[in-house]
Amino acid sequence: MAQAKKKRSSKHRGNAAGIVETRGRTGRPLSDREQSKNKAAGGSKSAAPRGAGGRPLRAPSWRSAATRSLVAVVIFVAVLSLLLKVPINETLPVAGLMLVFYVPLSYYTDRWLYRRRLVKDAAARKAKR
Repeated sequence: MAQAKKKRSSKHRGNAAGIVETRGRTGRPLSDREQSKNKAAGGSKSAAPRGAGGRPLRAPSWRSAATRSLVAVVIFVAVLSLLLKVPINETLPVAGLMLVFYVPLSYYTDRWLYRRRLVKDAAARKAKR
């Protein structure tokens, strides 16, 4: 029976983590003129600020701060209720108070770290030029 689709010419080289490793450029090396043309056209991907692990840096949001605070409060309630055997009706008011303070604290801490990272990245780009 005839083959339905064309087979690919080279293997996809994935590793155990699921990341596909490309073989890189296999053609002729770029001349100096072609390299300078690529740089002028914006070939550099490092212009965007990067966070931990090379991920693009995202601006802080109230939603992410609320989520992080809610997780902290749930862990707090679970530790008090399950491990320390404090009645749940005594932990809920404290949990509500924690949530009221943790959400803005988390947001403004994220915002401070984000702005500091932007300043550092801008200084690094300026020094690179």
